[in-house]
Amino acid sequence: MKQTLQLQIQTQPNDSSCGPTCLAAVYQFWNDPVDLDQLIGYFGELSGGGTLAVQLACHALHRNYDAKIITHNLQIFDPSWFYDPQGPSPEWLSEKLRQQYELKKERADIDRDRLRVATASYLKFLSLGGRIAMQPVSESLIMAILKQGTPILCGLSATYLYQERRERSQASNELGVTSVPDDIGGDPTGHFVVLYGYDPETENVQIADPLHPNPIAPTNHYVAARSRVTAAILLGILTYDANLLTITPRDSAKRVPE
Repeated sequence: MKQTLQLQIQTQPNDSSCGPTCLAAVYQFWNDPVDLDQLIGYFGELSGGGTLAVQLACHALHRNYDAKIITHNLQIFDPSWFYDPQGPSPEWLSEKLRQQYELKKERADIDRDRLRVATASYLKFLSLGGRIAMQPVSESLIMAILKQGTPILCGLSATYLYQERRERSQASNELGVTSVPDDIGGDPTGHFVVLYGYDPETENVQIADPLHPNPIAPTNHYVAARSRVTAAILLGILTYDANLLTITPRDSAKRVPE
């Protein structure tokens, strides 16, 4: 049976604010509106642009939400850390992250800034009570989350989702554009969207996308094949994304979805 949630999303004001814009949409879904400009100002952005899902999750935890990240980011997490069906303890996982950072922080062949920020953010996330799991992005997983009435904030590859050319960074112009298409010299680009519906008959996912206009549809809402969305999520590993984030209010009686 088709599952659809009622979720609205604003248009991101520049090309690096997709994360906060998606977070604002999820807060609005839970009848907890925030000022988007203030939210964007709170996060700032990484040296390479954008934000990480775990940073969004930490904001939600501070705002009295529960947060869970289903990760596929093998640049940060090793699959063996999740062999236990109950999941690793926060303390054990935190120690693994610390050991990893100490071993890799001087390596020249990795994005050391993102490793540093991601590690610090995940340590904070775990200390605040956030949960991390690693499991396949399956139809049953998407349906189970949506059946609970919870939207799914996704960090994925915009390059694959849109089937667009890779992008080359440039200085921000008057429109806030910090990259240009370049199929030869460009790099894969990350993005955030919110999944709010799924139809098992067509295997289409309903997506709320803060980018408008976007290469797929003339609006912020459209459908895309689950296979394409799943591939885009997994390829998000190239930009330290590759995750599903769910946030739910700790006191559900206080916030009823619109």
